[in-house]
Amino acid sequence: MKWGIVFASTSFREPDRAVSMAQAAEAAGFDSMWTVEHVVVPHGYQSRYPYSPTGRMGAGLEDYPIPDPLIWLSYIASATRTIKLGTAILILPQRNPVVTAKAVATLDHLAGGGRVLLGIGVGWLAEEFSALGLPFEDRGPRTDEYVAAMRALWSQECASFKGRFISFDQVFCRPRPPERHIPIVVGGDTVAAARRAGRLGDGYFPARTPPPGLLDEMRRAAEAAGRDPKAIEITLAAPADPAEIEALARQGVARVAVPISAAAGLPAQLKTPEDVLRYGREVIARFR
Repeated sequence: MKWGIVFASTSFREPDRAVSMAQAAEAAGFDSMWTVEHVVVPHGYQSRYPYSPTGRMGAGLEDYPIPDPLIWLSYIASATRTIKLGTAILILPQRNPVVTAKAVATLDHLAGGGRVLLGIGVGWLAEEFSALGLPFEDRGPRTDEYVAAMRALWSQECASFKGRFISFDQVFCRPRPPERHIPIVVGGDTVAAARRAGRLGDGYFPARTPPPGLLDEMRRAAEAAGRDPKAIEITLAAPADPAEIEALARQGVARVAVPISAAAGLPAQLKTPEDVLRYGREVIARFR
């Protein structure tokens, strides 16, 4: 079993605290740190947040600081050596895929290669899309196409791509990731997200324990696309009771992500670097 820390960037926004938490996580045996994203949160938004019964993010605050995920991960990358750098999630249809592919490849290159896990989602906050001047309704197909375009830029020597939303012909995008590939981890606990993970994801990361049948939905979609479902790495929120982790492993779950704050209504398990080191000694060490 692998172990991640989720909501890292929202709880440790200050430079010294971000670094101390990341270094503690690496020392404790965590394999990954995961950020979240919103560029802006429009005041009085009416879109319903899907991961809370109130329909509001977190404690309902609208002005909660949310650092840019790639910049935050770049900062902790320079102070660590092995811990993987994950986004859970990056709202892909809000971003130009060529610029994003360049930024993500640069991060992976500077971090030493093979450390970035690009978690993506389609987004839920319609008012945010409006503030960015982007359409909300076509975010699903736009996301699928952007994934394909980024993979072309990362893997092809001189890349070309022609799509409905983005096209380019014979372009060099350097640096490329050292492995010519960045794992795409699809986030979300909807049927659409599960199917997207099955069709095109290297991993699947529902926001929390998924509703019954969702992992099977992902596996069926993978088989329909001619892919091996076992090759799609599954990450789930860590259960409060570590005794449940062995059962998750038997279900094919590869990683559990421990919340570092009470974001999204999940119980906070890790609040300080000392908590992280203690978790490593008392929990992670039991499963090695």
